[in-house]
Amino acid sequence: MQNTKFNLLSFTGKMKTLHLTWIAFFITFITWFNLAPLLQDIAQTFDLSKSQIKTLLVLNVSLAIPARIIVGMMTDRFGPRKVYSGLLFVAAFPCFAFAFAQSFTQLAIARFLLGFIGAGFVIGVRMVSEWFPHNELGTAEGIYGGWGNFGSAVAAFTLPTVALLFGGEEGWRYAVAVTGIICLVYSFIYYANVRDVPEGSHYFKPKGKGAMEVTSKGDLTLLIIMKIPLYLALGALAWNLTQVGMLSEIVKSVIWGGLVIIYLCDSYAAYSVNIKSLRIGVPEIQKYKFKQVAVLNILYFATFGSELAVISMLPLFFAETFGLSAVMAGMVASGYAFMNLMSRPGGGWISDRFGRKPTLLILTAGLALGYLAMSMVGSAWPVWLAVIVAMACSFFVQAGEGAVFAVVPLIKRSQTGAIAGMTGAYGNVGAVVYLIAYAVLPVSTFFLIIASTAVLGFVALLFLEEPRGEIVEIADDGTVQLIKIG
Repeated sequence: MQNTKFNLLSFTGKMKTLHLTWIAFFITFITWFNLAPLLQDIAQTFDLSKSQIKTLLVLNVSLAIPARIIVGMMTDRFGPRKVYSGLLFVAAFPCFAFAFAQSFTQLAIARFLLGFIGAGFVIGVRMVSEWFPHNELGTAEGIYGGWGNFGSAVAAFTLPTVALLFGGEEGWRYAVAVTGIICLVYSFIYYANVRDVPEGSHYFKPKGKGAMEVTSKGDLTLLIIMKIPLYLALGALAWNLTQVGMLSEIVKSVIWGGLVIIYLCDSYAAYSVNIKSLRIGVPEIQKYKFKQVAVLNILYFATFGSELAVISMLPLFFAETFGLSAVMAGMVASGYAFMNLMSRPGGGWISDRFGRKPTLLILTAGLALGYLAMSMVGSAWPVWLAVIVAMACSFFVQAGEGAVFAVVPLIKRSQTGAIAGMTGAYGNVGAVVYLIAYAVLPVSTFFLIIASTAVLGFVALLFLEEPRGEIVEIADDGTVQLIKIG
C-alpha cells in the first residue's frame, strides 16, 4: 500500500494506477451506454416499436448480473490487470456485432452480450483497494466510479454528433463501432501499464474456488438467500422477452427451469466451498459479517440500479415529454450523469471524513426525496427546471454509490472482488426491475417505485455496522497480515 500524497495531478505510483483504471471504466461506460443517445436513429433504421425499444434497454443491463458475480471472483483469483484487459478486448466484438446488425433479433442478441462489459466496474474496485490506504479509499473509489460513470454522459453528448459527422441515416452504426475500437486499443494499453499491487505488497486470494467464502453458518444461509433476487431478475427478463414476442412460452418455461437448476447448483457450490471450514470453525480474527454485504446490496439496488435505468430512458423521456431532437434530448439528459464527476467522489470523500453509515443515511433519504420530485415532472414544466431536478436527484444517487463503495473494500480484502461483484450485480438487478417497471407502467409510477426502494434501503442501513479496526488476512506462506481499515 502506497502512502505517498494524494495528488490528482500526479501520474506516478498509486495515482497512475487510479487514472489508468478510471479511464478503463470510463471506456466501458461509453461502450455500454452507446445505445441510449442513439435510440431514435436505431429505431428509425429498424422501424422498432416502443416495446422493442424498451426490450433493448432491459437487455442492455441484464447480462451484467451474472457477469459481475463471475468477473468479481475471477478478479480475486487472477488479478485485476489481466481480467480488466481481457474484458475490454472481448467486449469489442459484440459491440461491432451490434453496430452492423441487420435485424432486431441480431440487435437484441448483440445488446445482451454487450451487457457483459458492465462487469468492468468490480475489477477496478479491487485494483484501487490494493493501492490506497483506508483514509483515502472512499475518495479514490469515488473518483474511480464517478469519473468512470461519466462515460455515460460523454456518450450522450458526443455519440449523436459523431453519428452526424459520419452522415446518412445509418451514421449511428459508425458511432457505435468507434466505441468498440476504443475498447480494443485500450485493452493493450491497460495491460502494459498497470500492476495488481504496489511493489513489495502481497495480493491476497480466496482459499476456495467457485463461490464466496463466509465465516459462519448463519452467513452461509443468508448468502444463499441473497442469491435468489439475482435469478428472479433473469427470470423476469425472460418473461419480458416473452411479452414482446422474442421468446415463446415453451422457451420461457425452459429458461425458468434452467435458472432453478443453476440456482441450486450455485447454492450447492457455496455450501461445498464453505462447509469444511465452518465445521472446523473459523478463527475469530478472520471472521466478517455477511449482513454487511447484504445491506450494501440493497443500497446499490436503489442507487446504481436507478442510475442505470434512468440514464437508459432519460434521453427518450425528455424527447417525448418536451418535444426535443435526439441531439438536444441527449445533451439535456446528460445532466443526470454529469453529476458523476463530483458527486460520487464527493460521497466517498465525505465517508472518509465523517463516517460511512451517517453519510449513507443522509444520502439515501435524499435519494428517496429526489425521485419523488422526478415523478412530478411533466410537459407543463420548463425544461430548465426538469434538468435541475434531475441533477439534484442525481447528486444523491451517485454520492450514495460512492459511499457504498467506500465500505465494500473494508469488509474482507481477499474477497473484495466477489463482494464488489455481488453488490454490483444487485445494481443491475435494480436496473432490470426498474426498466421492466418502466416498460409496463407510467413514467411517474416508475420514479415512485425507485423512491420506495430507497426507503427500504434506508431501513436496511439501520443494521449496518461501520467497519473499524483491522482486517486479518493470511498470506500464502502462512504469515498473518493486518490491514488497517479505520
